[in-house]
Amino acid sequence: MDQSVLLSLESWWSEVSFEGKDNFTIGDNGEIILKALPGGKERVVATVSAETAAAILKTLTEKFAEAEARAKELETEWVQADDKLKLQGKVERLKDYLQHAVAVGNYGPIFALVADWEKTLYELSEENYKERLRVIEQAETLADSDSWKETTQAFKDLAEKWKTMGNISKAKSDVLWNRMEAARSKFYDRKRTNHEQHEQEMLRNLDLKMELVELAEGSALSEKWKASTEDFRQWMERWKATGRTVADKNEELWQRFITAKNTFYDRKKVHFDQIQGEQEQNYAQKLALLERAEQLKDSTEWGATSQAYATLMEEWKAIGKVPLEKADELWNRLTAAKDQFFQAKKSHFGTVKVTQDDNLAQKRAILKRAEALKNSTRWREATEELNELMDEWKKIGPVAREHSNAIWEEFIQARKHFFNRKDANRDERKVQAEKTVHIRNEQVRGFVTKLQEEIREEEERIADFRNDLQNVTPGRKAEELRKHLGNLISQGEETIARKVKKLEEAKRDAAQLDAKEKPKKETATPAAPQPVAENTNTATPAAEENTAPQVTTETDVETPANNTDVETGTESTNTSVEGGTEE
Repeated sequence: MDQSVLLSLESWWSEVSFEGKDNFTIGDNGEIILKALPGGKERVVATVSAETAAAILKTLTEKFAEAEARAKELETEWVQADDKLKLQGKVERLKDYLQHAVAVGNYGPIFALVADWEKTLYELSEENYKERLRVIEQAETLADSDSWKETTQAFKDLAEKWKTMGNISKAKSDVLWNRMEAARSKFYDRKRTNHEQHEQEMLRNLDLKMELVELAEGSALSEKWKASTEDFRQWMERWKATGRTVADKNEELWQRFITAKNTFYDRKKVHFDQIQGEQEQNYAQKLALLERAEQLKDSTEWGATSQAYATLMEEWKAIGKVPLEKADELWNRLTAAKDQFFQAKKSHFGTVKVTQDDNLAQKRAILKRAEALKNSTRWREATEELNELMDEWKKIGPVAREHSNAIWEEFIQARKHFFNRKDANRDERKVQAEKTVHIRNEQVRGFVTKLQEEIREEEERIADFRNDLQNVTPGRKAEELRKHLGNLISQGEETIARKVKKLEEAKRDAAQLDAKEKPKKETATPAAPQPVAENTNTATPAAEENTAPQVTTETDVETPANNTDVETGTESTNTSVEGGTEE
């Protein structure tokens, strides 16, 4: 650097004053350098020249005021929070941002505050770990229990308790949860072995056709047109390949199946007829927005027009699809008008690079936290935080074009990775729950049939005893024989009474299981908009604005109490879904 320019910068540096200046130096090439501090390393914050020094320093100090405000806001939230571990992500983001913030000021107090928070979070996490360890040890003592009903409930209670306990690190949580799963699997494997029984061929066919009917009825109101059309085709092929079942059920099941199929195809036709009309209406609305956008492209009211474009884009995204042959033309014209305005705005502001660099630092902090969350199994908490990250991302201004698409894609991929895992986990638990309920239903139905046969046989035996009683041959042992036959009749009536009571209980159990097996209406999730590369001229990303899907907790499914073992005729305990996952 020219010696006169260097002297000019040194002179300027000696004259300027701002809080925390002692923590900074000016380099030979105009670098403003933050010294190493407890909690922060030495780094170059910005580079200035004699011509830009004053303007850039002003912007840098303003940026530090924003950083202080963020720290103050988090401090207030920290004081008010009952569960401070929920703020761990925000603390980490603030710390990461401070390591890269494009701002100058007194970093020392903020670094000290973050260090104090980190210490508290570590201590709380250790306490939570000990509490979770006690739960796991209790679960492991239950794995060898033969009290099926009580232990099943105990495992459910422990799983519920686990969900309400405080946070710990993912690595420790995974180790403990694997021990819980091992204990639960051991218990439920033993429980399943205790309740095994064989099924007959006709009942197996009935099971298969009932499954197909339930699948068809469950998809009759589906709006996943392509996938459900293929499903109905495959289900029809499976129906044809399945043998006949109980005669009085075969026609009933067929009518239910074909009715569900017709309902779906009728709705599909109505849907696609409506789409065409809706897309034409959407085209008219977007054309009106496009005309507004083109009227704004030459404006020099930077703030108001930027907000107008942001509002316009929100309205654009809220409108549905347009006919495919018109979509590109509309979008290209809109993009051209918007880009013209923002390019002019970029040229107008000479200090925009400082702002963009700071925005990049903020988004990198958000991205780092999203990467840390993408493999989490704490579905509800991670969903909430990822949505908070998206909201915060939208509030942050643009970054330089060379970084925009890459950091946005990394952020979106982290979100998609988490939500794909979450959806797969939910589907797996749902399938397992439905399968267990169905198996138990078949067991109970078989037991009902067995009890009915046993009652009928007992009634026939009593009728034989009564006939023998009426035809006792007079003689020396006639009275003793009558007394013996009377006792047999009384015992048989008592047996029938017990079995009738068990039959009523089993029928109630079957009714409850039937209610659980009724298909639920499937709610279609609209397709998310395709991710669009972030434009450096607007503060709102162009894609991935939907929040995460609702978390559905699939816990163990209970069967009614006091069920009876189908094979032995003795009382047994409930059957519930073996396994389950941490929420």
